[in-house]
Amino acid sequence: MVDEDALLPVGDELPEMLLDLAVPHEDINELVGIARRVVDDPEARGLLAESVRALVREIGSVGHQPDPPPVPEAPAGWRGESEAVVRRLFPVLTLLAALPHTRAYHDERAVPADIARRTLADLGRSLALHRRRHGTAGLAVPHWLRHHFRGELYQLGRLQFQRARLGERTGEAVRAAGLPLGPGDACLSIHIPDCRGPLTPQACDTSLALAKDFFALHYPEETYRVAVCHSWLLDTQLEKYLPEESNIVRFQRRFRIPYRETEPDDGTPVFFVFGDPDLPVEALLQRTAVERAVAGHLLAGGHWYGGHGWFEL
Repeated sequence: MVDEDALLPVGDELPEMLLDLAVPHEDINELVGIARRVVDDPEARGLLAESVRALVREIGSVGHQPDPPPVPEAPAGWRGESEAVVRRLFPVLTLLAALPHTRAYHDERAVPADIARRTLADLGRSLALHRRRHGTAGLAVPHWLRHHFRGELYQLGRLQFQRARLGERTGEAVRAAGLPLGPGDACLSIHIPDCRGPLTPQACDTSLALAKDFFALHYPEETYRVAVCHSWLLDTQLEKYLPEESNIVRFQRRFRIPYRETEPDDGTPVFFVFGDPDLPVEALLQRTAVERAVAGHLLAGGHWYGGHGWFEL
C-alpha cells in the first residue's frame, strides 16, 4: 500500500537519506527542492504514488518487468518550473519514495545493512554519471535502478549479482553443455560497476564466494547453478589489444561463449570508458590500455559488439 501522505520526507531527513544513497553533494539541494514541490502539489503527489505502486508491485519477484515510472508533464500550477526539470528528476523521486518498501523487503529477507547500503548507493553512482555527461542531476537509464530497489540485484564485493532467468540462446547453450537447465531456469546475472577499483581475479573470486553464501542464506528456496554475463567487456576482440595478464582478459576466460552478436554496438564501450556514447571517435583520449583499445579499434574502422558468457558456479 502506498500512502500518498507519507511519500517523501521533506524536512531534514531527506538530505540525510540522499547522503546515505551516495547522491553527489551538488545534486542534493535541487532534489530537496523538487521533492517539496511534488509533496505540496496534489496532482504531482498522485503521479508519484502511481509510479511507486508500479515499481514495488510484486517486489522481490524475478522476471517481473514493471513499466518504467511514468514521467509526467509539468503539473498545472507549477509556474516557473520547467518541464525538463520535472522529467529529469521525477524518476529519482520515484526511487526515493519507494525506499521504505525496499528496506522492508530487505528486512524481510534479513539482508545485512552494509550490503543493502552498498547496493542502493548505485543511485548516487548513476547520478554522478549523468552529471559527468550532461552537467545536471538525472538518470541516463532510469529503469536500471529498479532492479536494486525491487530486491533483484545486490552489490557483493566488486561485482553485482542479479537474480535472473536464462534467456533462450544462453539457456540452450547451457543445456547443450550437459547441465539439467535451459531457457527460463534460474541464474545469477553478473554486472560490473565501473567505480569499484580494478577487476582483479582475487576481487572476482571474493565476490563469487560472497554471492554463493549470500543467496544460499537469504534465498534458500532458490538454486543457482550458473552465472551469466552480458557485457561489452566480453567482446573477445579485446584480447587483441590487451595483454594476457590483464584483468579484463582474465575475467573473460571465466566464461563460455553461448553465442556472438552480429550487430555492432560501438556506443556502449565509448559510454562506459569515456562517459559519453556520442563522442566523435577522433576526440577519444588514449591514456590507458583500455582507452587505447576502444579508440584504436574504432579509428581503424572496426566495431565493438556486446559479449555474452556463462559458467557453472
